[in-house]
Amino acid sequence: MAAAAAAWPELEAAARERRRELSLPGAAVAERVAAGGGRLPAALLALPLLQSLELSGCAALRELGPGLAAALPALHTLVLRGNALGPAGLGAGLGGALPALRILDLSGNGLEALPAALGGAAADAEPSGAAPAFPQLRSLNLSGNRLRELGPGLARAAPQLQALLLSGNRLRALPGGLLPPPTATAVPGGPFPLLSRLEAADNEVEELGAGIAVLPALKSLDVANNHLRELPPALADCPRLKEANFRGNQLKDKRLEKMVNGCQTKAILDYLRAGGRGKGKAESTREEARKKKREKQQKKDGGDGGQDEVEEASKLLVKVLPVSENPAPLVVKVSPGIKDVRPFIVCCVLRGVNLKPGNALKRFLSAQTKLHEDICEKRTVATIATHDLQLIKAPLIYDVQPPDTLKVTPLGRKEIKAKDLLRQLQLEAEEQRKQKKRQNVSGLHRYLQLLDGKDNYPCLVDAEGVVISFPPITNSEKTKIRKDTRDLFLEVTSDTSLQICKDVMDTLILKIAELNRSTLENKEDSGSDNESDALCGPAALNPSQSAQPMVVEQVRVVDTDGNLKVLYPSKTDLSTVSSLLTVIR
Repeated sequence: MAAAAAAWPELEAAARERRRELSLPGAAVAERVAAGGGRLPAALLALPLLQSLELSGCAALRELGPGLAAALPALHTLVLRGNALGPAGLGAGLGGALPALRILDLSGNGLEALPAALGGAAADAEPSGAAPAFPQLRSLNLSGNRLRELGPGLARAAPQLQALLLSGNRLRALPGGLLPPPTATAVPGGPFPLLSRLEAADNEVEELGAGIAVLPALKSLDVANNHLRELPPALADCPRLKEANFRGNQLKDKRLEKMVNGCQTKAILDYLRAGGRGKGKAESTREEARKKKREKQQKKDGGDGGQDEVEEASKLLVKVLPVSENPAPLVVKVSPGIKDVRPFIVCCVLRGVNLKPGNALKRFLSAQTKLHEDICEKRTVATIATHDLQLIKAPLIYDVQPPDTLKVTPLGRKEIKAKDLLRQLQLEAEEQRKQKKRQNVSGLHRYLQLLDGKDNYPCLVDAEGVVISFPPITNSEKTKIRKDTRDLFLEVTSDTSLQICKDVMDTLILKIAELNRSTLENKEDSGSDNESDALCGPAALNPSQSAQPMVVEQVRVVDTDGNLKVLYPSKTDLSTVSSLLTVIR
């Protein structure tokens, strides 16, 4: 027993300090987990006060071991992302009830089926009146696995579920077997009475069944990048559906597909409700908009154009430069090995940014940090990197390198090997936790664990072999943005989905456009390096000046043979921010 305690000082410290939260970095414990037969250490079961447990990125972790549920009755958060857990390995640990569990993350484990505790096949043998295993579970993340179907037992096991994340699996039908058949034993309140968020992007879904309307609380539905050919009229019967993403599906109804690409959820539902015929509310709304536009133009032609010019100048404008019109388009080549590490990347070039006046650069960096905190969920679903285009030597390669080979010069630091940088950041995170007397590391450092257990790390390399980006950790000091930067190279990467990359990039461009307009319209000479560089006074308010659009250049992402993988922005991109941004194509 003493030897086991010595082998797991983290658990010894957690017991001594009576911690309620514990995060074990996968890379740091992988050897010990392997030595223990690929399961969690028995000493973990001696922490009954534990409320939050995370062990992610540990390729050696294949099973939880017996008795986890019984030993940790207070557990409300369990994050086991990016391990090698299978249904059998989960079954022993989750074989009992976890009455307090609210968040369960099993993403990226390669699961081909659910364990019995979550309504897998073996759950059919359970008595129909059995108490639910997870009566308080609110969020279940099963993204990035290999699930082909889900059973109705999940509705019985987690009746209070509010968010179900299924992106990046191999599902072929939705809701498919997720909902109990009419002849099955009824779930009190109906199946999933509180489910408000359902994500199943990047699967193989060919059919979206009418049963989706049975979900009374559904507010957000994401089935982007599947194999759907049509949408069921029953969608219009979802009483609370407000956000729906159907992009990336080859719909037979091209008029409907246009609405889908424009993210017009209300218009889509109105169209389906009308049976796909006639004007309906959607067409009437567009006709009203066209009428107002004609009236506005008539006023302008009638001589009352001064105010219209000011209004037009106040709009956020960007112009898209297609590859076909660009004499020197930038290309990013993707190596085959990246698919197993961090497969999704979207890039573009943004010209015409003004960061010189006042605190414009500071506000730019703050906006990027806020996006990382919010839409990127503390970098865990996506990471943004921004570079000074003039400091980049094209072409670029999105590649992988071993941790002890990859070298990078992080922002504000000297050149260092990737594995040493991660170790350094983990030590800093632990020191920060101790100084603040917290029981877990700060959210800012949780993204460090996304690379735990990886044999190779992702990196973006320029033509000179210099690593300019090491996602999701840092980009390089070499391409750091400064006050005199005018043209940017933007990248967004993710291990979750391509659509997330595009949505984040859309939002990033919108934020930069807002900052650029604010810089032009306000007197920000205070703190400028050169007062003459700052736009202020009448020049800053010149409508013709402020209406000059930034230019977004398309960037192609190709494989090693030159085959196109991603083109951004495509004709359907930037539609998520179309209500706030005028795109000139």
